[in-house]
Amino acid sequence: MTAGIQPAGDRALLIDTSDLNAVLALTDHLSAALSAGELAGVEDLVPAARTVLVRLAADADLDATADALRDLVGVVGAGTARGDGAPSDALVIPVRYDGPDLDDVAELTGLGRDGVIRAHTGTPWRAAFVGFAPGFAYLAGGDPALAVPRRAEPRTSLPAGSVALAGEFSAVYPRESPGGWQLIGTTDLGMWDVTVEPPATIQPGRWVRFVDVADGGSR
Repeated sequence: MTAGIQPAGDRALLIDTSDLNAVLALTDHLSAALSAGELAGVEDLVPAARTVLVRLAADADLDATADALRDLVGVVGAGTARGDGAPSDALVIPVRYDGPDLDDVAELTGLGRDGVIRAHTGTPWRAAFVGFAPGFAYLAGGDPALAVPRRAEPRTSLPAGSVALAGEFSAVYPRESPGGWQLIGTTDLGMWDVTVEPPATIQPGRWVRFVDVADGGSR
């Protein structure tokens, strides 16, 4: 894996990678190293679309940690599975495929309504990173046929639980908010609850499976 490491302030390091697949592979590897006690002074890993931010403790040695990261990055391959090998405890999200953009997505992809539903439920997704709003997870690794552009005109308000597509990602809007993604369905499963720990239902790295409630959750 080709990656560059640079300081991000005095308590963080930013690792640049080649693509999202590399981010997933690197995050997996660094998380395992952190759990094994091989990254002293590292407090948190924050993946994004092309980078991983490594946050350090106040007393950590920035240069020493950068050297340790270079050694770890050098042995990481970019072959993290994005659809295969999802664990049996993947989060199941029941969906009513009743979104206002479902027909548009069916036309854009050429799959038809039923084909969109089959594609969305037929492949497990993985939370690559979070952003935009608390609890909003960018889910990657779905059927490539579902890659669609954002809407030309974003909506000013979307209800919580809206299930959406944009680019290569799917997501569930955790609360009412503006948004420009293509809405294909809704779910009653909550994505954000400040009374529990962690408050976000979907954490980076979590596997997700969507099921169609109209089909008894079998597809």
